[in-house]
Amino acid sequence: MKGFIQKLISRLKEMDTLTKVFLGLFTVLAVATSIVAFQLVRGLTTGMTIIDLPGAPVLGGNKDDDNQTGPQPESAIGIAAPESWDGKSRVTVLLMGLDYSDWREGTTPHSDTMIMLSIDPISKTASMLSIPRDIWISIPGFDHGRINEAYFNGEAYKLPGGGAELARQTVEQFIGVPVQYFAVVDFQAFIRIIDEIGGVKVHPDQPIKIEKEGGAEEQILEPGRDYVIDGELALAYIRERHTQGGDVDRANRQQEVILSVKNQILRYDSLPGLVAKAPVLYEEISSGIRTNLNLSEAIQLGVLALQLDVGNIKRGVINYEMVIPAKSPDGEAILKPIPDKIRSLRDDLFAANGTAGPIAVPAENSTLVRDEAASVVIWDASGQAGLADRTSNYLQSQGVSVVQVADAGGYQPATKIEIFNGKPYTVNFLAQTMGVASANIWNAYDPNVGMDVRVTIGGDWAANNQIP
Repeated sequence: MKGFIQKLISRLKEMDTLTKVFLGLFTVLAVATSIVAFQLVRGLTTGMTIIDLPGAPVLGGNKDDDNQTGPQPESAIGIAAPESWDGKSRVTVLLMGLDYSDWREGTTPHSDTMIMLSIDPISKTASMLSIPRDIWISIPGFDHGRINEAYFNGEAYKLPGGGAELARQTVEQFIGVPVQYFAVVDFQAFIRIIDEIGGVKVHPDQPIKIEKEGGAEEQILEPGRDYVIDGELALAYIRERHTQGGDVDRANRQQEVILSVKNQILRYDSLPGLVAKAPVLYEEISSGIRTNLNLSEAIQLGVLALQLDVGNIKRGVINYEMVIPAKSPDGEAILKPIPDKIRSLRDDLFAANGTAGPIAVPAENSTLVRDEAASVVIWDASGQAGLADRTSNYLQSQGVSVVQVADAGGYQPATKIEIFNGKPYTVNFLAQTMGVASANIWNAYDPNVGMDVRVTIGGDWAANNQIP
């Protein structure tokens, strides 16, 4: 493999700029295209409009008008170019596909597929995390909404970097690990690349019916058998939701196809032909790929992706055991995250990142909380005078570093924990000590905010605390 990579790099030096851009994007994004195609699901994408919440931005004019110029959200976050990748640090790319029904109707699209692909160049390991589109989270500058609305909001308000950048920021905040890059690939680019590599091998674990758009070709794939399918059928395979596990099954199939694409690219009889076709293919599909990766970074990531051993790639999906089905204020179906379960999955996948340690319950007399040295801020929304100071004194006696106590400026019934920088032992201790439910623990990743954790104590703590 080492000699093969050296030859590939040598060949890169001889290529024109367009070919280099294509090959760099291809080797890293061909993996992405396996799961970021537009979802051509008929009749299964209703209820995808922005949710109107008190205090949330109201889109000006018709939401179907791509030129709308509604009021800008007061706290919308701007975009800065990502720091140049040093080639040694863990790097994470958010891979996205868009809702094809929105395109067909001529409206601003929502994201329909989100997968985080994270690579550690030192250990040559990688992780993939699939995020359901109906997860109910805080979108920077837009209050709470489905995670798929982040892309819509960024496009509709014409924010810097558009929907892709706002989606990147949203996922980074929700998961709590840095996400440096994004990549959006449309369904035509997906089909074209799959066909160019000779199709992909899949091994379904349950019966699944797939068909090309318009019903031109229909197949029923039986479990336990290998199939090689072309681009259109591969698109049908990763978009199908009519299985027992719904979106979770679909996410697993998307990750399966990612790995199949990588294996197909690595075939020695495939890559030379792809390199030779690079200029023509670039012209055909470059408009279907949008990313903030520059040429150098794309080539580095492409070469690194080729070196990954499938056995060193962890796969994770936020499944139905990690969420609570609920209704939005508008009555739409949503999935409320169970933070401790999602943090546990995150830590298993991204622990090498250094931003999160393992979730665990400290043993009696453990010094884990003290050693973690998390900076904790307490806001008082309990309605009980002096309770915040008493709580601060008690927590400090237990080894928690409270750096500030302040008035929240209002009352709230339930205590809330916000995590700005991963401190799992401290968060676990605070949640158990104060009886904070998982639904009231929120990831709000921002290592520059000046604190690791903020606890806003509510009326429940005033009524039930056991402070001596």
